[in-house]
Amino acid sequence: MRVMVVGAGPAGLMLAAELALAGVEVTVVDRLPRRSPYCRGFTLGARSLELLDRRGVAGRFLAEGPTVPYGMFADPSRPLDLTMMDTDHPYTLGIAQTRVEELLEEWLAELGVAVRWGSEVTGFHQDDDGVEVTVQAGGERRLERVGYLAGCDGSRSLVRRQAGIGFPGTPATGYGLLADVELADPESLPFGVTEGEHGTVFAIPRPGYVRIVLDEPEPPADRDEPVRLSSFQEVLDAVLGRRVELVNPRWLTRFSDAARQADRYVAGRVVLAGDSAHIHPPAGATGVNVALADAVNLGWKLAATALGHAPGGLLGSYHTERHEAGARVLRTTRAQALLGRRDPGLDPLRDLFGELAELPPVGRHLAELATGVGTRYDPVIPGDHPWLGRLTPNLKLVVHGGHTCVAELLRPARPVLLTTGRRTLPTGGGVVAHHVSCPELPELEGVLIRPDGHTAWISTATDPQPDETLAMAVATWFGG
Repeated sequence: MRVMVVGAGPAGLMLAAELALAGVEVTVVDRLPRRSPYCRGFTLGARSLELLDRRGVAGRFLAEGPTVPYGMFADPSRPLDLTMMDTDHPYTLGIAQTRVEELLEEWLAELGVAVRWGSEVTGFHQDDDGVEVTVQAGGERRLERVGYLAGCDGSRSLVRRQAGIGFPGTPATGYGLLADVELADPESLPFGVTEGEHGTVFAIPRPGYVRIVLDEPEPPADRDEPVRLSSFQEVLDAVLGRRVELVNPRWLTRFSDAARQADRYVAGRVVLAGDSAHIHPPAGATGVNVALADAVNLGWKLAATALGHAPGGLLGSYHTERHEAGARVLRTTRAQALLGRRDPGLDPLRDLFGELAELPPVGRHLAELATGVGTRYDPVIPGDHPWLGRLTPNLKLVVHGGHTCVAELLRPARPVLLTTGRRTLPTGGGVVAHHVSCPELPELEGVLIRPDGHTAWISTATDPQPDETLAMAVATWFGG
């Protein structure tokens, strides 16, 4: 049963790759004639790199840019120490979103799926058996019948609107301006954070130009009105209290602190992921990272559903798990945006927050919150092991006398059961079982890992779990 993915951004490309790995026929369409050259984000976080590592492609991304072992929560002068996190990737990778998308599209092509650029979905109708989609391409209109439709088409998602999915939240209360430009005098504005007379300016060096970000002093009469170099120049000069001449603009845009979340991620045969499902303030640069996490959670569930072997309620669990995770992202980014406001009345709160963040347990919690490393889903199966519901660590393993690791075993995007051999292996559900030894965790008896890498069941010598709960976990998540 074919799945159509609308939108070739990070969410759509990653979702399509997950579906292709599972053997689902997938079509990716995008209304643009080609990929946009404009780039909003420049970072991949630890959780995204963990997920990409579990598909064997993280190295392609890590080869593209520098890594830094710190991140920002709200105060640039007090960065978070990411090395406190329990992850193989305790850092942020500097990489343009456009390059992330190019690498994902290249990987997707290797899996046999090409993006149909210049193909715009203009409407659809779903029934009990599928979705009839109207696609406009090259001046021609055609109807395509698919089993499921995935809306990864951005914050103004047509798929979301036509599916009748609500998008409640908080409207914009403040706006920011962004300009990719050159400086007439390269020494006139230092890189990093500059405190001006009437605000703060962020200047980020890019190859051949500089990205400048600042607050828009007054809400625009029309938020869709293009940002012009002259108006940006005027705001920049007012904030700094001096002239910094800008030339050769490449891209100017505005953004807001609006925060909204779809009230349903699943509506019949329609699903949402990425910005179609949620928007939030840009604090923390989490947009691409949340989109990838949505896609990896959704991919195996939608694939099992489309292929007809999903247990009851599996696709619905995508909404349950990622809606809760999305709500946490909205809460976190809104808090970051509030703490980042230029309001002297917030200085005592910022100072107190900064002191708390320097305490190792608090700093680690904030780092895991900001990067998504702390994401935990309800495991459903009883148990109190700290791994339950969280991403299984990338354990080093011995299998048949050879060496491997959790990430390598998850590359085919199948459920994996690791057991030391003292367990009765369950049958069904497509679970791939491996008898292993784990030198770094000798007390491990067994662990059941979902295709997205999260722990569905675990038993250790110090916390033994009966075979009945293992069978229950397999049936709950994979059927059989």
